[in-house]
Amino acid sequence: MNVIAVNGSPRKTWNTATLLRHALDGASSRGAAGEMVHLYDLDYKGCISCFACKLKGGKSYGRCAVSDGLRPVLDKIESADGLVLGSPVYLGMVSGMMRCFLERLVFQYIVYDAQHSHLFKRKIRTGLIYTMNVPQERVAQMGYEEKFKGMEMSLGRVFGACESLFVTDTCQFDDYAKYESSLFNAEEKAARRREVFPEDCRKAFAMGARLAAPQ
Repeated sequence: MNVIAVNGSPRKTWNTATLLRHALDGASSRGAAGEMVHLYDLDYKGCISCFACKLKGGKSYGRCAVSDGLRPVLDKIESADGLVLGSPVYLGMVSGMMRCFLERLVFQYIVYDAQHSHLFKRKIRTGLIYTMNVPQERVAQMGYEEKFKGMEMSLGRVFGACESLFVTDTCQFDDYAKYESSLFNAEEKAARRREVFPEDCRKAFAMGARLAAPQ
């Protein structure tokens, strides 16, 4: 059993990466091996619309034909047993690196047929972890759950069961006094980091355990 975590944040030790580490720990508690991939370490682009993955009889049918820094990651996912993706929310959407990754990951398997079929050969569990600065009540106001439902559906269509975790009102800085951030109450942010974020980490751990559970 192997679970891969994909970090769509440029930060390797902050909110998103920490939650993904806990997800991998959860998978490990079920006996799964885990690996973290940091997208910002890789040199790649999004889908280039070459449609080689859709060419009948083509050598890249069902497989992204672009050979770049993302190729080894896509190959690993081909044989993974579980997949958890994490991204901060920037301007109401996942990070640009995560978006480009998702294009390359999902589109290669989608078949343009009336049955809406796909070419991924197995069913694996997947999870999505979103971190954001907005408080919990703003999630509904900004329509985030509905907006991100499409990603859950896309992963579910290709891989199988998919779940999402929204982690809100995150702490962005280790010292708010160093930055222009008068919009926020630094003490409240610090208190939430101490009191609420550990529970978010426990939720990520539980997600990882579910991803590694026998199907």
